[in-house]
Amino acid sequence: MASHSPVELAALLKDGLLSFPATAFRPDFEFDEDAYRQHIDWQSRGGVGGLFAAGGTGEGFSLTPDETARVVRVAVEEAGARIPVLGSAGGSTSQAVTNAQSAEAAGADGVLLLPPYLTECDQDGLLAHASAVCSATGIGIILYNRANAVYSAETVAALAEAHPNLIGFKDAVGDIEHLTRVYATNGDRLFYLGGLPTAETFALPLVQLGMSTYSSAMYNFLPDFALEFYQDVRRQDRAAVTEKLNRFVLPYLEIRDRVKGYGVSIVKAGLRVVGRDLGPVRPPLQNLSKEDESDLADLIDAAGVRRTSTTTRERA
Repeated sequence: MASHSPVELAALLKDGLLSFPATAFRPDFEFDEDAYRQHIDWQSRGGVGGLFAAGGTGEGFSLTPDETARVVRVAVEEAGARIPVLGSAGGSTSQAVTNAQSAEAAGADGVLLLPPYLTECDQDGLLAHASAVCSATGIGIILYNRANAVYSAETVAALAEAHPNLIGFKDAVGDIEHLTRVYATNGDRLFYLGGLPTAETFALPLVQLGMSTYSSAMYNFLPDFALEFYQDVRRQDRAAVTEKLNRFVLPYLEIRDRVKGYGVSIVKAGLRVVGRDLGPVRPPLQNLSKEDESDLADLIDAAGVRRTSTTTRERA
Protein backbone atom coordinates (compact mmCIF):
# COMPACT_ATOMS: atom_id res chain seq x y z
CA MET A 1 0.00 0.00 0.00
CA ALA A 2 1.26 3.47 -0.85
CA SER A 3 2.63 5.50 2.04
CA HIS A 4 1.41 8.85 0.67
CA SER A 5 -1.69 10.11 -1.08
CA PRO A 6 -1.16 11.79 -4.47
CA VAL A 7 -1.49 15.24 -2.87
CA GLU A 8 1.00 14.36 -0.13
CA LEU A 9 3.36 12.89 -2.69
CA ALA A 10 3.37 16.03 -4.83
CA ALA A 11 4.15 18.17 -1.79
CA LEU A 12 7.13 15.97 -0.91
CA LEU A 13 8.55 15.71 -4.42
CA LYS A 14 8.33 19.33 -5.50
CA ASP A 15 10.88 20.59 -2.98
CA GLY A 16 13.59 17.97 -3.15
CA LEU A 17 16.10 16.62 -5.65
CA LEU A 18 14.82 13.49 -7.39
CA SER A 19 16.91 10.42 -8.15
CA PHE A 20 16.50 7.76 -10.82
CA PRO A 21 18.56 4.82 -9.53
CA ALA A 22 20.48 2.65 -11.97
CA THR A 23 19.37 -0.98 -12.10
CA ALA A 24 22.00 -3.57 -11.22
CA PHE A 25 22.74 -6.34 -13.71
CA ARG A 26 25.06 -9.32 -13.52
CA PRO A 27 27.55 -9.94 -16.36
CA ASP A 28 24.91 -12.14 -18.05
CA PHE A 29 22.51 -9.14 -17.95
CA GLU A 30 20.18 -10.73 -15.38
CA PHE A 31 18.85 -8.50 -12.60
CA ASP A 32 21.24 -8.46 -9.63
CA GLU A 33 18.85 -8.06 -6.72
CA ASP A 34 21.45 -8.03 -3.95
CA ALA A 35 23.51 -5.29 -5.59
CA TYR A 36 20.36 -3.30 -6.34
CA ARG A 37 19.19 -3.54 -2.74
CA GLN A 38 22.52 -2.17 -1.56
CA HIS A 39 22.32 0.68 -4.05
CA ILE A 40 18.76 1.63 -3.11
CA ASP A 41 19.67 1.51 0.57
CA TRP A 42 22.53 3.94 -0.07
CA GLN A 43 20.55 6.18 -2.39
CA SER A 44 17.70 6.54 0.08
CA ARG A 45 19.91 7.82 2.90
CA GLY A 46 21.25 10.95 1.24
CA GLY A 47 18.41 13.42 1.50
CA VAL A 48 16.68 13.27 -1.90
CA GLY A 49 12.96 13.89 -2.21
CA GLY A 50 12.14 10.60 -3.92
CA LEU A 51 13.41 7.64 -5.94
CA PHE A 52 12.05 6.65 -9.36
CA ALA A 53 12.71 2.94 -9.88
CA ALA A 54 12.97 1.37 -13.34
CA GLY A 55 13.08 4.76 -15.06
CA GLY A 56 15.32 5.89 -17.90
CA THR A 57 18.56 5.77 -15.93
CA GLY A 58 17.31 2.49 -14.49
CA GLU A 59 17.10 1.09 -18.05
CA GLY A 60 13.36 0.58 -17.71
CA PHE A 61 13.13 0.36 -21.50
CA SER A 62 15.07 -2.92 -21.34
CA LEU A 63 13.01 -4.52 -18.56
CA THR A 64 10.16 -6.95 -19.06
CA PRO A 65 6.91 -6.16 -17.23
CA ASP A 66 7.76 -8.84 -14.65
CA GLU A 67 11.24 -7.39 -14.17
CA THR A 68 9.83 -3.88 -13.82
CA ALA A 69 7.44 -5.08 -11.12
CA ARG A 70 10.29 -6.83 -9.30
CA VAL A 71 12.62 -3.84 -9.49
CA VAL A 72 9.94 -1.52 -8.12
CA ARG A 73 9.03 -3.97 -5.36
CA VAL A 74 12.64 -4.27 -4.24
CA ALA A 75 13.04 -0.50 -4.24
CA VAL A 76 9.91 -0.11 -2.09
CA GLU A 77 11.14 -2.78 0.33
CA GLU A 78 14.50 -1.07 0.75
CA ALA A 79 13.54 2.61 0.73
CA GLY A 80 9.77 2.97 1.09
CA ALA A 81 9.91 3.51 4.84
CA ARG A 82 12.33 6.43 4.38
CA ILE A 83 11.33 8.29 1.24
CA PRO A 84 8.74 8.05 -1.54
CA VAL A 85 9.38 5.44 -4.22
CA LEU A 86 7.79 5.67 -7.67
CA GLY A 87 7.72 3.19 -10.51
CA SER A 88 7.49 3.73 -14.25
CA ALA A 89 4.89 2.83 -16.85
CA GLY A 90 5.78 2.52 -20.52
CA GLY A 91 5.23 0.64 -23.75
CA SER A 92 1.73 0.18 -25.11
CA THR A 93 -1.28 1.50 -23.23
CA SER A 94 -2.09 -1.98 -21.91
CA GLN A 95 1.51 -2.49 -20.77
CA ALA A 96 1.60 0.94 -19.13
CA VAL A 97 -1.61 0.08 -17.25
CA THR A 98 -0.05 -3.20 -16.13
CA ASN A 99 3.12 -1.39 -15.00
CA ALA A 100 1.08 1.14 -13.01
CA GLN A 101 -1.04 -1.51 -11.33
CA SER A 102 2.04 -3.58 -10.50
CA ALA A 103 3.70 -0.52 -8.98
CA GLU A 104 0.64 0.14 -6.84
CA ALA A 105 0.55 -3.52 -5.75
CA ALA A 106 4.21 -3.26 -4.75
CA GLY A 107 3.46 -0.30 -2.50
CA ALA A 108 4.91 2.44 -4.70
CA ASP A 109 3.63 5.95 -4.08
CA GLY A 110 3.39 6.91 -7.73
CA VAL A 111 4.33 6.28 -11.35
CA LEU A 112 6.14 8.18 -14.07
CA LEU A 113 4.19 7.71 -17.31
CA LEU A 114 6.68 7.24 -20.14
CA PRO A 115 5.89 7.91 -23.82
CA PRO A 116 4.01 5.20 -25.75
CA TYR A 117 6.26 2.78 -27.58
CA LEU A 118 7.34 3.42 -31.18
CA THR A 119 4.27 5.12 -32.56
CA GLU A 120 3.21 8.61 -33.57
CA CYS A 121 0.18 10.02 -31.81
CA ASP A 122 -1.75 13.26 -31.56
CA GLN A 123 -3.37 14.92 -28.56
CA ASP A 124 -6.54 12.81 -28.56
CA GLY A 125 -4.44 9.67 -28.50
CA LEU A 126 -2.19 10.98 -25.71
CA LEU A 127 -5.27 11.99 -23.74
CA ALA A 128 -6.73 8.49 -24.05
CA HIS A 129 -3.37 6.83 -23.23
CA ALA A 130 -2.73 8.88 -20.09
CA SER A 131 -6.38 8.67 -19.00
CA ALA A 132 -6.27 4.87 -19.16
CA VAL A 133 -3.26 4.77 -16.86
CA CYS A 134 -4.62 7.39 -14.44
CA SER A 135 -7.92 5.51 -14.25
CA ALA A 136 -6.21 2.19 -13.60
CA THR A 137 -4.63 3.20 -10.30
CA GLY A 138 -5.14 5.47 -7.34
CA ILE A 139 -1.49 6.40 -6.85
CA GLY A 140 0.10 9.61 -8.13
CA ILE A 141 0.86 9.90 -11.85
CA ILE A 142 3.50 12.14 -13.43
CA LEU A 143 3.41 12.80 -17.17
CA TYR A 144 6.74 12.55 -19.00
CA ASN A 145 6.75 15.13 -21.80
CA ARG A 146 9.25 13.62 -24.22
CA ALA A 147 9.77 12.25 -27.74
CA ASN A 148 6.39 11.27 -29.23
CA ALA A 149 4.50 12.25 -26.05
CA VAL A 150 4.46 16.06 -26.14
CA TYR A 151 1.34 17.05 -24.23
CA SER A 152 -0.27 20.37 -25.08
CA ALA A 153 -1.21 22.71 -22.25
CA GLU A 154 -4.86 21.97 -22.98
CA THR A 155 -4.36 18.19 -22.88
CA VAL A 156 -2.55 18.49 -19.56
CA ALA A 157 -5.40 20.62 -18.21
CA ALA A 158 -8.03 18.11 -19.38
CA LEU A 159 -6.13 15.27 -17.71
CA ALA A 160 -5.69 17.25 -14.51
CA GLU A 161 -9.40 18.04 -14.35
CA ALA A 162 -10.46 14.45 -14.99
CA HIS A 163 -7.90 12.70 -12.79
CA PRO A 164 -7.14 13.94 -9.26
CA ASN A 165 -4.21 11.52 -9.05
CA LEU A 166 -2.35 13.33 -11.85
CA ILE A 167 0.20 15.32 -9.85
CA GLY A 168 3.17 16.25 -12.01
CA PHE A 169 4.65 17.18 -15.36
CA LYS A 170 8.20 16.20 -16.25
CA ASP A 171 9.78 17.79 -19.30
CA ALA A 172 12.58 16.46 -21.49
CA VAL A 173 11.96 18.65 -24.54
CA GLY A 174 13.08 22.09 -23.35
CA ASP A 175 10.72 24.17 -25.47
CA ILE A 176 10.46 27.35 -23.41
CA GLU A 177 7.27 28.60 -25.07
CA HIS A 178 5.58 25.24 -24.58
CA LEU A 179 6.63 25.06 -20.91
CA THR A 180 5.37 28.58 -20.33
CA ARG A 181 1.98 27.64 -21.79
CA VAL A 182 1.76 24.46 -19.69
CA TYR A 183 2.63 26.29 -16.47
CA ALA A 184 0.45 29.32 -17.20
CA THR A 185 -2.53 27.09 -17.97
CA ASN A 186 -2.15 24.62 -15.10
CA GLY A 187 -0.41 26.64 -12.41
CA ASP A 188 -0.09 25.03 -8.99
CA ARG A 189 -2.49 22.19 -9.85
CA LEU A 190 0.68 20.23 -10.74
CA PHE A 191 4.31 20.28 -9.80
CA TYR A 192 6.93 20.54 -12.52
CA LEU A 193 10.29 18.85 -12.85
CA GLY A 194 13.10 19.01 -15.34
CA GLY A 195 14.03 15.84 -17.17
CA LEU A 196 16.43 16.89 -19.92
CA PRO A 197 19.56 14.71 -20.14
CA THR A 198 21.98 15.68 -17.36
CA ALA A 199 19.33 17.99 -15.96
CA GLU A 200 21.85 20.00 -13.95
CA THR A 201 22.81 21.76 -17.17
CA PHE A 202 19.36 23.33 -17.51
CA ALA A 203 18.27 23.52 -13.87
CA LEU A 204 18.94 27.19 -13.13
CA PRO A 205 17.05 28.75 -16.07
CA LEU A 206 14.17 26.28 -15.72
CA VAL A 207 13.57 27.13 -12.06
CA GLN A 208 12.38 30.51 -13.34
CA LEU A 209 9.63 28.68 -15.26
CA GLY A 210 8.26 27.02 -12.13
CA MET A 211 10.34 23.83 -12.28
CA SER A 212 11.32 23.56 -8.65
CA THR A 213 13.13 20.27 -9.03
CA TYR A 214 14.67 17.89 -11.56
CA SER A 215 15.84 14.31 -11.96
CA SER A 216 19.53 13.81 -11.27
CA ALA A 217 21.23 10.77 -12.79
CA MET A 218 24.48 12.07 -11.32
CA TYR A 219 23.14 11.48 -7.82
CA ASN A 220 23.70 7.77 -8.42
CA PHE A 221 27.44 8.07 -7.96
CA LEU A 222 28.08 11.61 -6.67
CA PRO A 223 25.18 12.18 -4.27
CA ASP A 224 26.72 14.97 -2.20
CA PHE A 225 27.83 16.95 -5.25
CA ALA A 226 24.37 16.52 -6.80
CA LEU A 227 22.63 17.72 -3.63
CA GLU A 228 24.94 20.73 -3.29
CA PHE A 229 24.25 21.63 -6.91
CA TYR A 230 20.50 21.41 -6.31
CA GLN A 231 20.74 23.64 -3.25
CA ASP A 232 22.67 26.21 -5.30
CA VAL A 233 19.92 26.10 -7.94
CA ARG A 234 17.14 26.58 -5.40
CA ARG A 235 19.01 29.56 -3.94
CA GLN A 236 19.49 30.78 -7.51
CA ASP A 237 23.17 31.22 -6.72
CA ARG A 238 24.39 31.73 -10.27
CA ALA A 239 28.06 31.99 -9.31
CA ALA A 240 28.02 28.69 -7.42
CA VAL A 241 26.12 26.91 -10.19
CA THR A 242 28.47 28.23 -12.86
CA GLU A 243 31.52 27.16 -10.88
CA LYS A 244 30.19 23.60 -10.57
CA LEU A 245 29.19 23.53 -14.23
CA ASN A 246 32.72 24.46 -15.27
CA ARG A 247 34.46 22.26 -12.72
CA PHE A 248 32.59 19.04 -13.42
CA VAL A 249 29.26 19.07 -15.28
CA LEU A 250 30.32 20.49 -18.65
CA PRO A 251 33.47 18.31 -18.94
CA TYR A 252 31.26 15.36 -17.95
CA LEU A 253 28.94 16.19 -20.86
CA GLU A 254 31.88 16.09 -23.25
CA ILE A 255 32.49 12.45 -22.30
CA ARG A 256 28.77 11.64 -22.33
CA ASP A 257 28.35 12.97 -25.85
CA ARG A 258 31.08 10.83 -27.42
CA VAL A 259 28.71 7.92 -28.13
CA LYS A 260 24.93 7.71 -28.44
CA GLY A 261 23.42 6.13 -25.34
CA TYR A 262 26.27 7.14 -23.06
CA GLY A 263 23.78 9.17 -21.00
CA VAL A 264 22.95 5.99 -19.09
CA SER A 265 26.25 4.18 -19.60
CA ILE A 266 28.27 7.00 -18.03
CA VAL A 267 26.26 6.65 -14.82
CA LYS A 268 27.21 3.00 -14.48
CA ALA A 269 30.81 3.89 -15.32
CA GLY A 270 30.70 6.53 -12.58
CA LEU A 271 29.49 3.90 -10.14
CA ARG A 272 32.40 1.66 -11.06
CA VAL A 273 34.84 4.54 -10.62
CA VAL A 274 33.62 5.27 -7.08
CA GLY A 275 33.64 1.60 -6.10
CA ARG A 276 29.92 0.82 -6.34
CA ASP A 277 29.77 -1.37 -9.45
CA LEU A 278 26.24 -2.23 -10.64
CA GLY A 279 27.39 -4.20 -13.64
CA PRO A 280 26.97 -3.53 -17.36
CA VAL A 281 24.28 -1.76 -19.32
CA ARG A 282 22.00 -3.96 -21.38
CA PRO A 283 22.06 -3.85 -25.18
CA PRO A 284 21.35 -1.91 -27.27
CA LEU A 285 23.31 0.41 -24.98
CA GLN A 286 27.05 -0.08 -24.71
CA ASN A 287 29.43 0.41 -21.82
CA LEU A 288 31.96 3.22 -21.86
CA SER A 289 35.21 2.30 -23.55
CA LYS A 290 38.20 1.82 -21.26
CA GLU A 291 39.59 5.15 -22.45
CA ASP A 292 36.34 6.99 -21.81
CA GLU A 293 35.96 5.46 -18.36
CA SER A 294 39.53 6.40 -17.55
CA ASP A 295 38.81 9.96 -18.64
CA LEU A 296 35.76 10.00 -16.35
CA ALA A 297 37.85 8.77 -13.42
CA ASP A 298 40.45 11.48 -14.10
CA LEU A 299 37.71 14.13 -14.25
CA ILE A 300 36.17 12.99 -10.96
CA ASP A 301 39.58 13.25 -9.31
CA ALA A 302 40.46 16.58 -10.92
CA ALA A 303 37.10 18.07 -9.89
CA GLY A 304 37.57 16.98 -6.30
CA VAL A 305 34.22 15.21 -6.08
CA ARG A 306 35.27 11.58 -5.60
CA ARG A 307 35.57 11.95 -1.84
CA THR A 308 31.95 13.07 -1.50
CA SER A 309 30.64 9.99 -3.27
CA THR A 310 31.22 7.77 -0.21
CA THR A 311 30.23 10.03 2.66
CA THR A 312 26.45 10.23 2.37
CA ARG A 313 25.69 6.81 3.83
CA GLU A 314 28.37 7.18 6.54
CA ARG A 315 26.73 10.37 7.82
CA ALA A 316 23.26 8.84 7.93
